[in-house]
Amino acid sequence: MIRIPLLRRGEPYTSLDVALIPHHQTREIFVEVSQANAGLIRRDLRDQAMARVKLARFSTAELVAMCRRAANHFLSDTLLLGTEPQTPEDYVKQVSATTGLPHVMVRKNMQKIRSMLAEMENVLNGLTRNIDWEVLDRGFGEVEGHAVSFFPCAESLGVVLPNNSPGVHSLWIPAFPLKIPLVLKPGSVEPWTPHRIVQALIKAGAPKEAFSFYPADHAAAGEILRSCGRGMMFGDASAIGLWESDSRVEIHGPGYTKVILGEDCVDEWEKYLDVMVASIVENGGRSCINASAVWTPAHAEEISEALAERLARIFPRAAEDEAAQLAPFADPHVASRISQIIDQGLAEPGARDVTATHRKEERLVSWNACSYLLPTIVYCEDPAHPLANKEFLFPFASVVNVPQQQLTETLEPSLVVTAITRDPELVQRLVSSPNVGRLNVGPVPTNQVSWDQPHEGNLFEHLYARRAFQRAVSF
Repeated sequence: MIRIPLLRRGEPYTSLDVALIPHHQTREIFVEVSQANAGLIRRDLRDQAMARVKLARFSTAELVAMCRRAANHFLSDTLLLGTEPQTPEDYVKQVSATTGLPHVMVRKNMQKIRSMLAEMENVLNGLTRNIDWEVLDRGFGEVEGHAVSFFPCAESLGVVLPNNSPGVHSLWIPAFPLKIPLVLKPGSVEPWTPHRIVQALIKAGAPKEAFSFYPADHAAAGEILRSCGRGMMFGDASAIGLWESDSRVEIHGPGYTKVILGEDCVDEWEKYLDVMVASIVENGGRSCINASAVWTPAHAEEISEALAERLARIFPRAAEDEAAQLAPFADPHVASRISQIIDQGLAEPGARDVTATHRKEERLVSWNACSYLLPTIVYCEDPAHPLANKEFLFPFASVVNVPQQQLTETLEPSLVVTAITRDPELVQRLVSSPNVGRLNVGPVPTNQVSWDQPHEGNLFEHLYARRAFQRAVSF
């Protein structure tokens, strides 16, 4: 039996209260995870200053160097998991066992996290807009000849993490070189990744006191967000609702990511089919940066048919199969509910499941004792249809007729928009839209990340504030 303890300021602690997590396929108990209750968390977080002091002793450059070393430790080394060793291959199999992610997807996500750690210099420069790190270390200095001063808004960052994909953990890592201790509540079936990242950083020289790891229930997760000066919350629309109005908490909810074709490029849509497929399918469609919609002023039915034909070639494979592109659902009831939601939407006029005529089976299938949803492309006549702006944890996308002149007025909040257009007027409208979180102009897959660009929000601006600062010449 694998046992994962809490980390209380870096110290392992085995709780009497445990969660038993089954293997997604066999349903046999696979791991025992110690649980933190709200009282324990509240007690531990009464003194957050100590961990902050430990981190503040290091320069930003030293912490970035630790991240670079941790990149290789995370990817290649045997690290501690509780009291037992965890090899990289152990980690891959463990993540797959409880989440259903195929091994090849876990390894790709490992590379993404390794890249974030290795590229931390570029990440920080992107977040801080190339502020000299000595300014961050001293708290004041000059930027382009102007005196500036920054101060931390919190002594720790509390993060409530998801289960959908290991790659999302790259978003909280920059708090460490920004000298803000981390209080992590892992997803209920994915404790593996945050624990391994923490162990890699500790092996690289990070003070263990900078990390707390609290597997917990929803009530205890709320205690983390309330007790820490700043928070990050990952979840679906129902989970994030309680925190959307709290400015101390950075929300990472559904992405509603889109590919948009401009009138000037739409007649050549076949040239961009690979970009659309990659945006929808990569990482099993589990990421908020996977496209869940293609908006086009023309050829919507042709595009939907071409996408459906490509996606119908994807089928369930064994977890060990390097060609696997689909992940099963760890909870089969979730897969069934999602399929029912799609069918309910299709009952409304103005939409049809285009993939239904291309695949040989129903959308919801059972294979090798696991539940899968086969990739689904839905054609929608207009963006008002209930399925035109939906997002699910598998390769799903709607192809929607949207006249270009109505595009920005109709566009709702979208984490990523890939705009395939050379039309400067359309590009300017998208640049000016508050509903576009990240904009790719040209055939750039929505899931392609640039580390020197903030992904969703700006973690530096979330954790630090600028004060007015003047210093007499003689001082």
